[in-house]
Amino acid sequence: MIFNRKHTYISIFLMGTMAFGQVKRPNATPYTNEGTFEKFKKKYPFLTPINRPVPQNIGIDKDVEYKNINGISLKADIYYPKDQSKKYPGIAMVHGGGWISGSKENEKYMAMKLASKGYVIIAIGYRLADVAKYPAAVEDIATGIQWLRKNHKKYALDKKKIAVYGESAGAQIATLVGVKSHNKIKAVINVDGIVSFIHPEAEESTYAAYWLNGDREVNLKNWTEASPLEYVDKNTPPTLFINSSQPRFHAGRDDMMNKLKQYNILTEFHEIKDSPHSFWSAEPWFTETLNLTVAFLDKVLK
Repeated sequence: MIFNRKHTYISIFLMGTMAFGQVKRPNATPYTNEGTFEKFKKKYPFLTPINRPVPQNIGIDKDVEYKNINGISLKADIYYPKDQSKKYPGIAMVHGGGWISGSKENEKYMAMKLASKGYVIIAIGYRLADVAKYPAAVEDIATGIQWLRKNHKKYALDKKKIAVYGESAGAQIATLVGVKSHNKIKAVINVDGIVSFIHPEAEESTYAAYWLNGDREVNLKNWTEASPLEYVDKNTPPTLFINSSQPRFHAGRDDMMNKLKQYNILTEFHEIKDSPHSFWSAEPWFTETLNLTVAFLDKVLK
């Protein structure tokens, strides 16, 4: 009986995939810091919301269009030190949300704090899965970084020193951009994002299949192409992993770290003890994530 029911579900799933040419849209909910905190607070009563004022030493340019694609305006927020007397490293930030939800606004607190510590930040809005499937989001992040490099004088950016930072699905995208050598990225910060869709540890399913335009069996090419682990070589930049205590989001991490070590490339991982996924959306985990990020980037970029 159990087997028959399971078989029926699989059959319906595959029929839906074949009939419509793609996986049915997941029932995604809005993904925000505030919503995540509300979800966490009953189970983790010691948490508090992130509530940081805008630092006095930074400027913010909101909703800057970095590209218009077929009438779709792609926008980013730029956070930068007001003191323009020297050049600063840059960080491209990529929000999470299962490739289907979330927004660049999720990055505002982290972006403000990083800018206040001497970095030029671009929090990039990108095309989500409802608008465009893989590889659109990856291309958008790379385009946003190119835009920042072109505008380096305006923001006192050292265009040769740019890192990528992402959380969850955004960490997967950021890491993929980081490992492709033509993007010339100097550091990767992966906050609880998988680095392989095809690794034996990988448990991704509906959300990934929706973004990658077919499940693993139907579109193995995309699942492989979108896996950062496949590209690691001697040119891969130093990489920091900051993880929750949820094993699902570590898929491929250890193998990637082992490869990096073989090439004598700096890599670290830190696990936030007893934490859920999206831990960075509340205090004290936000501050812990911030401090780990700054310590690594100061070491690599400054």
